[in-house]
Amino acid sequence: MWCGGAGLVVCETRVGLVTRGGGRGSWLYARLMVGAASDVSRALGLVADAVGARECILFLGAGVHAPPPAGSAFSYPAELRPPVGSAFSRELAGECGLAELLPREDPGNLQRVALAYEIAFSRHQLVDAVTDAVHVGKEPSPMLRALAELDFPVVITTNYDQLFEQALRDVGKQPRVAIYTPRLEETIDYRKPTAQSPIVFKIHGDISRPETVVITDEDYIDFVLRMSNKEPYDPLPRRLKVYLTDWTTVFVGYSLLDYNLRLLFKTLRWKIDNANLPDMYSVDFEPDPLIMDVWQSQRRYVKFIAQDVWAFVPRLYELVSGKELTP
Repeated sequence: MWCGGAGLVVCETRVGLVTRGGGRGSWLYARLMVGAASDVSRALGLVADAVGARECILFLGAGVHAPPPAGSAFSYPAELRPPVGSAFSRELAGECGLAELLPREDPGNLQRVALAYEIAFSRHQLVDAVTDAVHVGKEPSPMLRALAELDFPVVITTNYDQLFEQALRDVGKQPRVAIYTPRLEETIDYRKPTAQSPIVFKIHGDISRPETVVITDEDYIDFVLRMSNKEPYDPLPRRLKVYLTDWTTVFVGYSLLDYNLRLLFKTLRWKIDNANLPDMYSVDFEPDPLIMDVWQSQRRYVKFIAQDVWAFVPRLYELVSGKELTP
């Protein structure tokens, strides 16, 4: 559904005549972006109900650090924000002289650029560069702080930084952090996640442990192979897999156009019957029409809410807490 300039979309697959401006894939938008305003409220209401019941998993991506849109009442200065998109990749490309070393290489391809940086310097220097970019001198955004106030007992994140953990502690919570490791080690499986002591599972590693950061091509290959290990070495905690089959999941800060996210998503759902999975929602301002058609219409993996973070989080916050989120 497309609701005028507000950009509020909940994609219900219905035959309809509304197109999205004749841009890319307008024929698919005509097919997917149709519905009533009540669909948006209903989807937000269902997510809010799950959060209120403390049975919602927050899946947090780097897009949560995006700047506020023009005209927003909220502020998030550039010097306090980790880079998003290909910005960090281009920074690394410049530092390692990628244009001279590999002139045909795409400076926006982070996995390839990170590998070139690691080869040119070292793994330790690569992770230092990541730390400087995403954590040193950075602060949680107003949206990240608002999410930290809400009661998510389980959080899964691909972010390497520790800004969400900081935001949780700032509101008096005590996160228990579990970090993916490429080593064949027994996985920490924390008991009884609660709103006040949530489990934060860092599935692509953490800057505090350089060997755990999944950023280069080789890291992603190792990650996929590692995810096939069985208990007690399965990197995904057993209880977390149970929650994934019982609780609603909401993806915030992602685009499912990202191949790595789709790979991760399928890895997490591997060997789990679709019939046993609860609702999953992806907050994606401009969902890709092909991905929507496959993931929502055909396979029914996920439902899209096409809002940006700065629109979705305040509304969710208001529905759950009963008060307006103010700057």
